[in-house]
Amino acid sequence: MGRRSGHSDLAQCGMILDQARIDFETGAGHWPDRILTDYMARTVASQPYATALIAHRADTGSVTRLSYAELDRRVSRIAGNLIALGIRKGDVVSFQLPNWWEFIAVHLACLRTGAISNPLMPIFRARELEYMVGFAHSRVLIVPRVFRGFDHEELGAQLLRQIPTLEHVFVVGGAGGNAFETALLCEPGVDASPASPLAPNDVVQLLYTSGTTGQPKGVLHTSNTLLASTMQVVGHLDLGPSDVGFMPAPFAHQIGFCFGMMTPIYLGIPLVFMDLWNPAIAADLIERYRVTYTCASTPFMVDLAEVKGVQTLDLDSFRYFVTAGAPIMEPVVEKVTASLGVSVVPSWGMTEVAHATACTPLSSLSEPLTDGSALPGNQVRVVDRSGHEAPRGEIGNLHCRGATLFVGYCRKPELYGVDQDGWFDTGDLARMDAGGNIRIAGRDKDIIIRGGENVPVLEVESLICAMPGISDVALVAMPDERLGERGCAFVTLTEGASLSFEQLASFLRSQELAVQYFPEWLEILEEMPRTPSGKIQKYQLRDWAGQLAEKGSVSS
Repeated sequence: MGRRSGHSDLAQCGMILDQARIDFETGAGHWPDRILTDYMARTVASQPYATALIAHRADTGSVTRLSYAELDRRVSRIAGNLIALGIRKGDVVSFQLPNWWEFIAVHLACLRTGAISNPLMPIFRARELEYMVGFAHSRVLIVPRVFRGFDHEELGAQLLRQIPTLEHVFVVGGAGGNAFETALLCEPGVDASPASPLAPNDVVQLLYTSGTTGQPKGVLHTSNTLLASTMQVVGHLDLGPSDVGFMPAPFAHQIGFCFGMMTPIYLGIPLVFMDLWNPAIAADLIERYRVTYTCASTPFMVDLAEVKGVQTLDLDSFRYFVTAGAPIMEPVVEKVTASLGVSVVPSWGMTEVAHATACTPLSSLSEPLTDGSALPGNQVRVVDRSGHEAPRGEIGNLHCRGATLFVGYCRKPELYGVDQDGWFDTGDLARMDAGGNIRIAGRDKDIIIRGGENVPVLEVESLICAMPGISDVALVAMPDERLGERGCAFVTLTEGASLSFEQLASFLRSQELAVQYFPEWLEILEEMPRTPSGKIQKYQLRDWAGQLAEKGSVSS
C-alpha cells in the first residue's frame, strides 16, 4: 500500500495510509493538516472567556459551564499528569465516560500527549471491556465511580487485575488515591507542551464499531480524517461563530465524537450536552441556551417532537436536526418538522467514514426522501454483484471513498476492505437516483430473498411505520424451508395501541403493496434491541426470528 505514516506501533495496530492518498487529500484541500488542539488554542488566545461547554448532569440536575480558558487549564493538568505517568505518543488511553466535561478534556489531553483516544460506551460491561481494553493494549482506563446505578470503579479494579497491559485505572468522582480529581486534575509535576506531538496523519482515535451485526472492530482515524468530516458538515450547514451546538447522543459514538464534540471546538462556539436522554429536559436546554443545531439518530428526534407542549416553547433559534445512524422514514420527517419547526437533514455515515452523504435541509417533504448525496471530498457508488455500477434506482452494495475514510482496523489489517482505487465496501445496501442521491435499503445481511425475489425492506418498513399506533418497526429475514426466507416484522406500539397480523395485512393491501413483500409473521415488542447510538440490532432480531421459525410458529 506504499509508505505508512505514524507511530512505529501503528503498523502492528493495523494502520494503512499510503503517500498517494496523503498527497491527493491534502492537495485537494480536503485535509487541513492540523490537530483539533490547534483550533482550541486559537480560541483560547482570541476569546478565552467565551463559553466552551454547558454540561447537564442527570444525577444531580446540575449544569457545569466552562469557558475555553477554564477547559484549557484542566486539559493541561490532565496532559501533564499523563506524561508524568509515562504516557507517550502512540500509547492508548481508554475512557468509559458518559457525556461529562471530563470526556472532552481527556480526549484533548490525549492529543496534547500524543496518546490515542479509545472512547468506550458506558453500557459496556466486563465481557466487552476485557476484550476492547485488552485488544487495544490500553495503558490507562478512566471510568466514572457510579453511573446509572452501576459500579464502574469495581469493574475497573477487576480489569486492572485481568489485563496485562493496563497499568492505571482512574475514577471520576472516586475517593481513593486513583481518583481522577486528585490524580489527574492536580498540579502536574511535568508541564505539557501546548503543541501536540502528533502529526495530522497519526492515529488519534480507536473507536469500536457499534455492533449491529456482531463482534465490533477497532476503527482507526487520524486528525485529518476526522477534521475532514467536521469541515464538511460545517460547510453543508453553513455553521459559524453565532451557532450553539447540542449533543444528546453519546460522545463515545462517532456522531457524538465528531459532530458533537469536535465541531464546536473547531468553530470556537458553545456546546450544550446531557449525559442521560430525557426529551423534556432536552427541549428545555434547547430553548434556554438558544441551541441552533444537533445531530442524533431517529429515536432522539421522535422523542423530542412528542414532548408535551413542545410547540409552545421558543425554539426559533433551533434550525437543524441532522439525523444519522439509521434511515429516517417519511412519516417521521413530517411529524418532526410540524412539531418542532426545525429543518431535518437526513444523512448517512458509519464509524469508518463519519458523515459521507447529506440532504439539503428539509422543512417539508416535496420529493421522495433520500439519505442525500456525497458531501464534498467524498464519493459514493452503488454496485451490483459483479462489481459494476448498478443502474439508477436498483438496489446494490454501497461503496464510498474520500477524505473521511478511516485508515485501518486495530491489529486486523487484513479486514481493511479498500480496493486499489480507494473504494470501501460499507456493507450497506442502497439505491441511487438520477440526481446522485442514495437511499439506504439496509445492511447486506438485512436483505430478504423470498423464493428468489428480493424484498424491498426499507419500503415495507416505511409503510408499516405510517400505520396509526406504530412507534417503530424492523423487518428481518426468517428462515423458511420452502421459500428460503420469509419476512418477520417486529414492531413497538404507542401507548394504548394494539395491532393484529390481520390488521397489518389489511393495511398493506390498502397501500397496494405486492403480496410477495408482505411480512408473514408479526411480533410485538416492548422495546427494540438497540445499540447505544440508537441503531436497531437486527442481528438480534434475526436470531429471534430464527427461534420462531424453529417453533413452527410462522403465519402464512
